Amino acid sequence: MITITGIVTALVLTTAWMPVQSTGVGSGQTPGGGPSEIVELRHAPPAPWSAADPADSLYKEARRALNEENWRKAARLFRTIYSRYPKSEYAPDAYYWEAFALRRMGGERNLKRALNTLAEQRRKFPEAADKGDTQALKTRIEGNLAQIGDAPAGERVVSEARSSTQGCPSRDEDTRLAALQALLNMNSAQAMPILRKVLGRRDACSVQLRRKAVFLVSQKSGADREKVLLNAAANDPDLEVREQAVFWLSQVHSDEAVSALDSILMSAEERSLQEKAIFALSQNGSDRATRILKEYVARPDMPTELRERAIFWLGQRRGSLDYLTGLYEKIDNPDLKEKIIFSVSQQGGNRAGQWLLDLALDRSESIDTRKRALFWAGQSKELDFRKIRGLYSTLTERELREQLIFVASQRREDEAIEFLIDVARNDQDGRLRKKAIFWLGQTNNPKAVEFLMEIIDQ
Repeated sequence: MITITGIVTALVLTTAWMPVQSTGVGSGQTPGGGPSEIVELRHAPPAPWSAADPADSLYKEARRALNEENWRKAARLFRTIYSRYPKSEYAPDAYYWEAFALRRMGGERNLKRALNTLAEQRRKFPEAADKGDTQALKTRIEGNLAQIGDAPAGERVVSEARSSTQGCPSRDEDTRLAALQALLNMNSAQAMPILRKVLGRRDACSVQLRRKAVFLVSQKSGADREKVLLNAAANDPDLEVREQAVFWLSQVHSDEAVSALDSILMSAEERSLQEKAIFALSQNGSDRATRILKEYVARPDMPTELRERAIFWLGQRRGSLDYLTGLYEKIDNPDLKEKIIFSVSQQGGNRAGQWLLDLALDRSESIDTRKRALFWAGQSKELDFRKIRGLYSTLTERELREQLIFVASQRREDEAIEFLIDVARNDQDGRLRKKAIFWLGQTNNPKAVEFLMEIIDQ
């Protein structure tokens, strides 16, 4: 049977920005890698491009091994490409992918082999070695070595990271961010001062660095993180940096953070910042943060779209049913009422379902509102379908009866199929009979199939 609950819910959900984290090839933590890497390396070799090349089939096999996360086999095959066919079109990149696989294998020996492979690539193919992702991979490998006690590698990482705090970068930005990431994993005490300096920059060429540094700060704990995020949210000239800082303040639960979010919500000129502030307050969980959102919703002078978002996030909390139903009685705005109906449906339970059914029967409400309430009541798995079915004889409006037929088509119980068969066989309204037959035709339920064959054989 075709159901649309997931689709409708996805369309209704309010989207909050979340940075994408790169995990390289595949997913999950791998030796030498990690799920928190935010400087995205090339994550898979490009498709084969030279069928006449003698290394083409070998490249395909190596590429397949890498995509299957068979790091050892991939490293061996990529090494074979440039060893056996040094003039192959695939040779320059084969060094990179061998080093990539060796890093994923992890361990001091493999990491040092990976560095040697990249050094050999630089000697033989300097143009390929000068690519930003190659430099970033080298820095990542040095960071991994530093984490297991390689002091010279650690010194290089610290030096690279510190260079991010000075002037416009003369090298690829991703290399510097890779250095910051490696330093953060290796030594938080050294990383936070450097990240503060990066976020203290105001030059145009540091925008990308600052955007990524905000995420790195958010992954740490302690008072330093809160201060840096608050400062970035209030003072950074780049809107995206401010947005990210506000978003990550959702993880900070101090009174100072709540006050800052309240100020942003009430006074920020950028709508996107206000949206992030609403999300952050909704995740805070404190009584004060909840009160701020409720007071905002109650203000008719605030933008409807932002009030809708606040209602949505308040409605995601269990135990909000009384607040939502009480709010419905106080608000006249139809858009806000629609959001409340959806939020009530997310509360679950018989009380929420019954409230929606009562709303569907309320003749003082518009037909559209009643149809919406009936639909969301029908999506509740906890609400006995017999209660929904019982409304059919009570509803006199054809539109509402059609809606109830549609609601029945989205249910899984045998009672829903039996209801549709009953409508299709006995309803006096030919249009409603056709609706029921149509939805019965969308299911493979044996009872529905038997009934449809009965109609066909007449």
